[in-house]
Amino acid sequence: MVVAYHVFLSFRCLDTRLGFTRNLYNALNEKGIQTFINDEELQRGDQITPALMKAIEKSRIAIVALSTNYASSFCLHEPIPILHCSKSTGLLVLPVFYELNPSDMRHQNGSYGDALAKHEKRLKHYMDRLQKWKEALSQVADLSGYHFRKGDGYEYKYIKKIVEQVSKAISPASLHGVDYQVGLSQECYK
Repeated sequence: MVVAYHVFLSFRCLDTRLGFTRNLYNALNEKGIQTFINDEELQRGDQITPALMKAIEKSRIAIVALSTNYASSFCLHEPIPILHCSKSTGLLVLPVFYELNPSDMRHQNGSYGDALAKHEKRLKHYMDRLQKWKEALSQVADLSGYHFRKGDGYEYKYIKKIVEQVSKAISPASLHGVDYQVGLSQECYK
């Protein structure tokens, strides 16, 4: 069964899973926005799982919740296919810089520089993969998105703004891009 989603949510599990990401996921679902969230952390393998790749391909919007430790996780595989789908299918990419300076990500400074240096030592024979990760991070950092820092306001108001933008992007008038409803197999529409 092939399932389409309105939103694919990419995030670093340990940083935001039980707070920001879960609250965003719940707010999206309360609005009827079908959202894919990976409830199983990627295994320590080298490849993004086929299920995650399909979820990205079948989504209309990708929200990439970038936190301080995102680059040290295996979520680092996700921006590459997200950006590919952005170019090939028109997937809208919304970066969320959560407690993170976008400049650190763009220039691979701070925690991002540290994490990528560790990957470089560990993946000596895979420098092409590391280079793709660096390029993808820079491209995502260059996109217009949301920047949340504690003390700048209430998190729920910030989440509300994101949900409003997503709602506008998938309004009923724009749903013609989805070939079939979420949860129903394509077979139902043949």
